[in-house]
Amino acid sequence: MELPLVEPFETSFGVEDRRRFLLVRLEARDGRLGWGECVATREPLYSSESVATSEWVLSRYFLPGLLRLPRPDPAAFEQLARRFRGHHMARAAVEAALLDLEAQRRGRPLSASIGGRRRRVEVGVSVGIQSSPERLVRRVGRYLDTGYRRVKLKVRPGWDARPVAAVRRAYPDLEIWVDANQAYRPTAAERIRTWASRLGVAQVEQPFPERAIRAHADLTRGAPFRVCLDESVVDRPSLDDALAARALTSLNVKVGRVGGPRTARGLARRGDRAGVPVWVGGMLESGIGRALNVHLASAPEFSLPGDLSASDRYYHDDLLERPFTLGPGSTLEVPRGPGLGVEISERSLRRATRRVRTVRP
Repeated sequence: MELPLVEPFETSFGVEDRRRFLLVRLEARDGRLGWGECVATREPLYSSESVATSEWVLSRYFLPGLLRLPRPDPAAFEQLARRFRGHHMARAAVEAALLDLEAQRRGRPLSASIGGRRRRVEVGVSVGIQSSPERLVRRVGRYLDTGYRRVKLKVRPGWDARPVAAVRRAYPDLEIWVDANQAYRPTAAERIRTWASRLGVAQVEQPFPERAIRAHADLTRGAPFRVCLDESVVDRPSLDDALAARALTSLNVKVGRVGGPRTARGLARRGDRAGVPVWVGGMLESGIGRALNVHLASAPEFSLPGDLSASDRYYHDDLLERPFTLGPGSTLEVPRGPGLGVEISERSLRRATRRVRTVRP
């Protein structure tokens, strides 16, 4: 699939103006369709996965293996996928589609299947790197006028204290998070602590490389802001190691990064039990992936606003008949229909489709 973004989205990894991604569609014998979105990007920048590697492993291993299972349900697929190392984003897409089908068969929304309780979930907005601090302030103002209450600013060396200060001057009471996507060297902890504290930043997300747990622990000590891990946490052992090192005081859980909705909720429970607030991260998903994230965020372990946003934050023409819209209190409504609970727009789907590959039993 390929969808043009409303505006280019720049992070420390680069600039994206069109999102290339994969959808997995599982067709059951009774005609029901289960949908899963693979969040791997065109190039292996956020992680080692890409659209090309995910398409290969899905068509070569995961989908043929799934179709050979006597009972192709989420638990059986999880056992199958454990044989293979990595490829979390590809396996997460298959698990999501299976969970969608399973919830449809039971006639219940996916949120109910994973223990969700909320009817609406609080969300925030992520703002990419801009050409100037003034342009950034205008962008933030536009989102605040739309109704968002929490704003996350992408930062990197050379684009941090000055633009954040500009936003803080314009909006003294705004809750500001910043996200570096591993852009800083581990030796930058003291400098980050200084400007983030001075500007009243509420949360600093993944400033250092994913394996630099000690550097994150150093930043956490004495910091008046939360230190959030994203790329560093990919499974239960990596989370346990980070908790033991006291390297985080907040946790971003992304379904694709950790390998599926069930693992995502397990990590959220672990973080919540350890007293670490948890939230659902986004990866520029279409409405299909966004629906899954909204269902997940309805679970009680997620206590901070997620990076989910309304559909029009990223796409003029999303893949849903009724795209997600921002509601009261900076919230999105949890779909109430069976499974994902959203209706796919066939017109938008055809327009965005670039290639289809079918795998049969």
